[in-house]
This record gives sequence, C-alpha cells and structure tokens, in this order.
Amino acid sequence: QLQLVESGGGLVRPGGSLRLSCAASGDNLDDWTVGWFRQAPGKEREGISYTARRDGGQYYTEYTDFAKGRFTIVRDKAKNTVYLQMNSLRPEDTAVYYCAADYSPFFELTNWRTVSTWGQGTQVTVSS
Repeated sequence: QLQLVESGGGLVRPGGSLRLSCAASGDNLDDWTVGWFRQAPGKEREGISYTARRDGGQYYTEYTDFAKGRFTIVRDKAKNTVYLQMNSLRPEDTAVYYCAADYSPFFELTNWRTVSTWGQGTQVTVSS
C-alpha cells in the first residue's frame, strides 16, 4: 500500500522559496499520478499541481493558475520522491500542503475528494 510522507515546510519571508518533499513507500511512485494540494485555515482544500506518466515515458504536468510561473513539480524516480519547488512566496500561500496520489491518469485539481491517497501534510507559513 502506498504511503506518502511530506517534509520541508516551515516559516519563510515573503518573496522567499521553499522546497517540499513527498517521499513514497510501499509502491513505485512512478506508477501513480501524484500531485500537491493545500488548505488554508477556513478554506476548502485546493489543487496546486500534478504529474502523470504517459505512454513512451513522457510525463504530463498541470498547474493551477496561481502556481504557474512560481511553483514547479519534479519527480525523482531514484528516490521515489516528488518535490514541489515554491518561489516568490506570498502571505496568501500560507497553508498546510498535502501530497496526494491516485492511479487515475488525471487529477481534478478542483475536487480533492477524487484523489485516493494522502500524506499527513506539512505547514507552510509565509510571513515577515
């Protein structure tokens, strides 16, 4: 059974960067569609990005609008890990960040309830 463990969260100043890690165990993460969601206090969980393997060894990647140009999702197959590089962070990026995975070839980034497997989350706080 796939298990996901996030790390790398913390306190960062506006304009700073963080790299979140999602380490998988129990299965080969490369066989899964995997991505990141976040949930701010009092708000619904929202999708950030996901990546899915396609035929021929290519990978499909998608980002929500607020993540484009600032966040990058990266797979490291050798480490069975997915990263979320976050740059130019803003106070409104403060949230608990979750790694998620599913066998479906697509994520509905607007509907977190369709994703089957979740990590425990890591807190990111952007504040001066």
